[in-house]
Amino acid sequence: MQHWKRTTEMANHLFEQGEWVDAREHYLQALALAQVLFERWHDVDEAVAVFVIAHHNLADLHLRLNQPHESADYLCSAHQRLLQASQEARLPQALRDAALRHSGRTYTELLNFIAEYGQYPRTERLLNRHAPEASALAAKADVTPRPHAYGIH
Repeated sequence: MQHWKRTTEMANHLFEQGEWVDAREHYLQALALAQVLFERWHDVDEAVAVFVIAHHNLADLHLRLNQPHESADYLCSAHQRLLQASQEARLPQALRDAALRHSGRTYTELLNFIAEYGQYPRTERLLNRHAPEASALAAKADVTPRPHAYGIH
């Protein structure tokens, strides 16, 4: 987890300096680490959180690059994986529960993104496919869209 943190901090620094290409490379490395840690880290909430943060950092970077389509892909990827993980019987129940809890944030971020940038094919497919789940999740988590300040997480 320390390697993920150092990599993300370096990416955040590069992001702040406007070094978009180098920041993206570090964010992609952090995402790869988060994907490996997702099912292996002992603290399931931390594992899921870094997975979400890694995706959202890349989404924010692509917004800064005026590439909202790519941002939509990262936001959808994170949300879809958490929904899948929450239903995967092979995963430990604690990880499934953490994925479901954190999917409230990924759902909110998707709604905020759509409110600001509009629907994209992947967002529309994902939200329509999971509409009953999303509605139940929103009610359960009391999800309210809010303005999003894009940047580093």
